[in-house]
Amino acid sequence: MANTEGYLVGVDAGGTTTRALVADLSGGRVGTGRAGGANPNSHPPEVAAEQVAASIAAALASAGVPADRVRAGVLGLAGASKLADDRVAALFDAAWHGAGLKCGLRVVTDAEAAFAAGTASSDGTVLVAGTGSAAARIVNRRQVAIAGGFGWLLGDEGSAFWLGRQSVRATLRTLATGAALGVLARSVLSSVLAIQDVSGDPVLRRSVVSRLITAVNAEPPIHLARLAPLVAAAAEAHDPLAGEIVDEAVEWLVRTARDARSAGERTPVVVIGSVAASGGVLGERLRTALEEACGGEVSVAQDGAAGAAWLASLELLGPAALSLRPQLLDE
Repeated sequence: MANTEGYLVGVDAGGTTTRALVADLSGGRVGTGRAGGANPNSHPPEVAAEQVAASIAAALASAGVPADRVRAGVLGLAGASKLADDRVAALFDAAWHGAGLKCGLRVVTDAEAAFAAGTASSDGTVLVAGTGSAAARIVNRRQVAIAGGFGWLLGDEGSAFWLGRQSVRATLRTLATGAALGVLARSVLSSVLAIQDVSGDPVLRRSVVSRLITAVNAEPPIHLARLAPLVAAAAEAHDPLAGEIVDEAVEWLVRTARDARSAGERTPVVVIGSVAASGGVLGERLRTALEEACGGEVSVAQDGAAGAAWLASLELLGPAALSLRPQLLDE
């Protein structure tokens, strides 16, 4: 039975998806909600704030909990630096309270929420590799240094966006050079153009190159992230182009994590995101490489919203919040 003394809300707002969780004060998960991406760097801030409110409303409805019963909440936000703009901060504050919450809005970075989801330790490193990529050094559960996180135009190496872009680039090179289409190239063409295969006719190949470029440029750049699973699947099928992309992704992500750490540091490393926490060859190779390069225990955080909710419980309950982790985070 849900704790009747109050509830917690945790929100994990990323580039493509926003997830909210309602938990009771014993750590029981009582409701979840989902909405679109809410990173104010990759979406209009007004739209991003609306998605946060929508996810909270959905979670409260799922839980059957009145908003005024929530005693503490934390928003883990990708692109939290954008809230340095008072206008943007006001939009998110209005969305929070517009969802009916009476407790104050506390915003942390998505990295801080992810780290809390992966370990009870107060210090360490978190590697976020989902739509975008970044690593952060965490001290006393606060982000004190960051590596990467420059966004799709200037960085995000190893991220789902980067993997998707590399898959299209590799496909274009294959078409342009007349090479045989492998698993990855066929998958990309099928997904983007609904083409199953292309003959060796140079004229046809040039036409497909133009169509592929046009189709990709017609969508927001961040939509390339949807192609990332094709790279992982092709690598599992031993496609050489996909294998090269996976190798490079692992190298970039390990470098990003190491850049966020102090020399000789042996604190835990938490990984989260569709790329970093995946169960396939990419995720497994990444975690092995991180253990070798960083020297600390590597754990996977699956639920940033639960991490945000646990941070809210720490604020409300203090050290007693440690007892919530087994149920809240399935530890």
